[in-house]
Amino acid sequence: MNQFLQNVQKMKIGIVCYPTFGGSGVVATELGKALAQKGHKIHFITYSQPTRLDFFNENLFYHEVDVRPYPLFDFPPYELALASKMVDVTLFEKLDLLHVHYAIPHASAAYMARQILMSKGIRIPVITTLHGTDITLVGKDPSYEPVVTFSINESDGITAVSENLKEDTYNHFEITKHIEVIPNFVDIERFKKQKKDHFKTAICPNDEMLIVHTSNFRKVKRIEDVVHVFYKLRQVVPSKLLLVGDGPERSKIEQLCRELGTCEDIRFLGKLDAIEEVLSVADLFLMPSEKESFGLAALEAMACEVPVVSSNAGGLPELNISGFSGYTCNVGDVEEMTRRAIEILDKKNLPVFKKNALSRALQFEISEIVPMYENYYQKVLSEVSEKASSG
Repeated sequence: MNQFLQNVQKMKIGIVCYPTFGGSGVVATELGKALAQKGHKIHFITYSQPTRLDFFNENLFYHEVDVRPYPLFDFPPYELALASKMVDVTLFEKLDLLHVHYAIPHASAAYMARQILMSKGIRIPVITTLHGTDITLVGKDPSYEPVVTFSINESDGITAVSENLKEDTYNHFEITKHIEVIPNFVDIERFKKQKKDHFKTAICPNDEMLIVHTSNFRKVKRIEDVVHVFYKLRQVVPSKLLLVGDGPERSKIEQLCRELGTCEDIRFLGKLDAIEEVLSVADLFLMPSEKESFGLAALEAMACEVPVVSSNAGGLPELNISGFSGYTCNVGDVEEMTRRAIEILDKKNLPVFKKNALSRALQFEISEIVPMYENYYQKVLSEVSEKASSG
């Protein structure tokens, strides 16, 4: 593979994603940055600058989608504005392909853009990456399902971030094309254990264990299970809990902490850019989600040598190897999660689990995954070119 990639043609790629803290936006942005560092011209097309697009590179470009309100519409027509912007950027920058992350509404907007470009004599390939809730939650809504199915089938290439998500997609939609599994990845240069002993001492002055959870505080993350596990855990192992992130469940979780009397040992840190600094001093990461197509937050924790106790939902068992990098438990099984957390935090077990967590994370290092995307881009470009020649 490496010998082939030395001769990979440099491409001009349009990346469409949500620019927020969510997993799909993070993966899309980090992928674009890595591709730019390898010499590809990367053009981000979205409504605001992605949160992790935070450094200058001569191969990185950002194109803002101008969504204007009109009195006629109750809601701004973002999909139309996005499609128009994709057409404009493709024409002006002479893009080789469009890579859209998250099916709704990006895949359908890309289809529209591709059809417009075809009327101008330009055939640009569209690759759609499925990330999770665009399939497992939103996509199954009857209001969106026909459009999602059509847009995915009309894509020239389709990728999913886990085998579980691939199977979910086939089970819930009438997909007639092959779905390539390319897992999420982590930048080991950023997400690695740092010397932050002063931070650990400030939070855990009596040498307590430090437990961490990060998410967007949606119901599917089951943050109440995190608090209940911590409540039981700290009765056996002196511990502190850091909750990183924000979202609709936060006030409910704050109230639960008060009811359980754990407020003095739990800190809500809100959204953090430098999450790796917190992970560097953590002893255990909790992810009891009802559904996770991959578990990017868990991977980032593992890269910082933090073992994980997670549910066995979705793609998590593909990432977190139970008994090695941590443990997977049934969704909602607080008792088992607590038992496994206590086992990991035993002083004779913890160093082994920390070492194993890093070992597992290294298999998803960004330098291992980006070539998979480059190869897939080349494959799709070749297939589209051959089809155009024969047609």
